[in-house]
Amino acid sequence: MKMRFNFLIYTAVAATLLIQSCDKGFEAMNVNPDASTTVVPEYMFSKALLDALNNSWFATDALACGGSMQQFATYKDVPGIGDKYYFQQGTYPYDFFTTGYPGAVNEIGTVINALDSSETNKLSIARIWRVYIMSRLTDIYGDIPYSEAAQGYTTNNFTPKYDAQQAIYADMLKVLDESAAAFDASKATFGAGDYIYAGNVTRWKKFAYSLMLRLGMRMSKVDAASAQTWVQKAIAGGVITDDADIATMKYTDGTALNRNPKAAALLSNDYAVADGKSNTEGGKLAQTFINMLKSNNDPRLNVIAIVWKDGKADTTTSLQTGMPNGLLLKPDNFASYSEPNPATILQYTAPIIVMSAAEVNLYLAEAAVRGWYSGDAATTFSNAIGASMRNWAQFGAAGVIAESRITAYQAAHVLTGTTAQQLEMIGNEYYVSLFLDEQQIHANWRRLGYPTLTPVNISGNITGGTIPRRLLYPPSEESVNAASLQEAVNRQGPNLMTTRVWWDKE
Repeated sequence: MKMRFNFLIYTAVAATLLIQSCDKGFEAMNVNPDASTTVVPEYMFSKALLDALNNSWFATDALACGGSMQQFATYKDVPGIGDKYYFQQGTYPYDFFTTGYPGAVNEIGTVINALDSSETNKLSIARIWRVYIMSRLTDIYGDIPYSEAAQGYTTNNFTPKYDAQQAIYADMLKVLDESAAAFDASKATFGAGDYIYAGNVTRWKKFAYSLMLRLGMRMSKVDAASAQTWVQKAIAGGVITDDADIATMKYTDGTALNRNPKAAALLSNDYAVADGKSNTEGGKLAQTFINMLKSNNDPRLNVIAIVWKDGKADTTTSLQTGMPNGLLLKPDNFASYSEPNPATILQYTAPIIVMSAAEVNLYLAEAAVRGWYSGDAATTFSNAIGASMRNWAQFGAAGVIAESRITAYQAAHVLTGTTAQQLEMIGNEYYVSLFLDEQQIHANWRRLGYPTLTPVNISGNITGGTIPRRLLYPPSEESVNAASLQEAVNRQGPNLMTTRVWWDKE
């Protein structure tokens, strides 16, 4: 490998010298007349929005987090990183890291650097979106490059330090606080380049405080006092509680860039043939997830899941059957297991709900149970259920749940009991309400421990038969940023899927 590396360096240098010796009059030919020599923040911001949501969803959310949380299952071993805690080949544990930094992290950093300090609203929105991007990275890996991230182009820093997650959280919360307070309705925004809120600063402010609420609740196990402080600050600032304010990315069919990346990933990897048996990665919806929906008479089952019967997608409740996690061979009845609904989830035009009133109301219900919020826990819990069920209408006519079914479910699932019983009900509802945002489901499970999941323990797994707590730093960091990586490992613990991140305290 070293000989090959030296050969590549030699070849590159030789090619450079050759070009320098025979470039008479050819400089102009090597300049792209359509390329901009300066950064246009508005365009780059749009790209950062798209790339943040298009980052390795299949490998990270469906296979790793979705498999771990027993919402997705596969009978194959290579994609079994979360399904059976296998990792023998591929890049599944670090795709989110290796794609995130050169993509969305670098792009949003470029936007922030290109903006003038007087562009208050654009800076606030960009800084808030950076927190969203970085929070997802740190929650799934722990300590990560944060304060020195994406400085290669600006300061030639190609070996950024890894910040401790506790420090990252402190800064992210500070940034959200500053950014929300800095909005000025009289100043310009990204306008149409803002695919989420079209520059509406009132809604971005609510998004900032809702993200603050999420991060505050994330710390509930490791630092309850700080968690309470930030949760109460977020609530006082104003969070997303109504359907009109939810953060949504809309998509259209056509080129790959315009398609819903979750639908595109599922279709390209498992469900393109649409016959229930030709699934490339051997994937289905998992038994634990389907059984929970069925046992609760949850109307979301019929918009989420189908079974292929006589060549048609059938949503009938009695037909829905989840595939067990941990299988090593294709079962004979593979075609009879439930799959994502092609009329809702697999639509290229389906939206991505970035932050929902359902999620926020669940945090409010939890805060009320903990005594951090004066609102009524049962009411906000019921509101969360209603918001979650109404969200599916955004996926098209097949996603509409009748109001009578919503109210019946709410009446049958009233938040009550001891504190532990109420937290269990809230944890179970996170599990269903946030479906498709598997990273958030995984994070809330690590924090609350609900729903109660029975791990699989297949021979050859790399966690000792325990559900993964994090993903792995990529091997490339060991070669190009070894000292910084080692410092993080010394502080946080081994680079294993069983190592807990800072807020995931036992």
